[in-house]
Amino acid sequence: MTFSWDIRARVQFEGDAHVQEDSCGFNGPNAWIIDGATPLLEPLGLPAASDPQWLAQQLNMFLAQAPADPGRDGVGAVLAGALAAVDAAAVPLAGAERVRFPSAAISVAQLNAEGVEIGSLADCTVVVRTDDGATHLVRAGDADARVAAVDPAERLTQLRRDREMRNTPGRLWVARREPEAADHAHVLQLGLPELMVMASDGAWRAVDLGLVSGPEEFLARTATTVDALGLLHELRLKQTEIGEVADDATILTLAPAPTTQSP
Repeated sequence: MTFSWDIRARVQFEGDAHVQEDSCGFNGPNAWIIDGATPLLEPLGLPAASDPQWLAQQLNMFLAQAPADPGRDGVGAVLAGALAAVDAAAVPLAGAERVRFPSAAISVAQLNAEGVEIGSLADCTVVVRTDDGATHLVRAGDADARVAAVDPAERLTQLRRDREMRNTPGRLWVARREPEAADHAHVLQLGLPELMVMASDGAWRAVDLGLVSGPEEFLARTATTVDALGLLHELRLKQTEIGEVADDATILTLAPAPTTQSP
C-alpha cells in the first residue's frame, strides 16, 4: 500500500532575534519539522544567512529526497540517511568540524501499515489524535534540561559547555552531522492517525504561556491555516505584552491521505 499525507496547515512566523531557522515539510509517507539551535559557539560561516539556517535548509532538502540508510528501517533510516547526506555536503565547507557545527531539534513522522511512527531528537513537539479518539504528545526532551544557572553569565557558560558536549555518550543527541544520532532518537509507534500537528518550541510557547490548555486544545487550534495563523498572532501579541523575545514559530498540520494499493 502507498501512504501519504494531506496538508491542513503550514504556518511559520520568524522570531525577533535572528533569521528564520525553522523548516518543515512532507513527502510520501514522511513528514518532518526542524528547529535550528541558536548559535552559541564561533560560527563557521556556512553559505546561508546563519549556520542553523543552512542546516535546516539542507535537512529539509535531504528529507524530501528520503535517502534511507540501508542499515536501519522506519524513521531511523530516513533520519540517518538525511544526516549522512548533510555530513557529505559539509565536508568541503567545514572539513571534519563537529563541535562548532550547527545543530537542530527534529521530529520525523512516517506512515505505515500500523499507523504512524515518530522519531524525535530534542524539543520539537508532535501531537497526534489517533482513530480511537486518544491524543498523544511526542517529544524527546528539553534541549537545555542540564542548564540550571540563573545568573546570565554563568548560564551562558553552561549553555556553551552543553553545546560542546552534545552528541557524545550520556549527553543530549541532536540533528547535526552524525548519522548515529538516529540511534539515540526517541521513537514511538502510534496507531492510525486522524490528525497530526508538528510544532517547533517557538510555537509551543502558546501552551507554555497558557494561551491554550494543552495538547488537545493545541491540536484543535492548529487544525486549519486560519486557526494556526490566529493562534500564532495571539502568541506574538502576548510575547510583546510581557516583553519576551519571540523565537521562530512553525506549525505543520497533516492528516493521512486515503491509501492506495501499490502497483
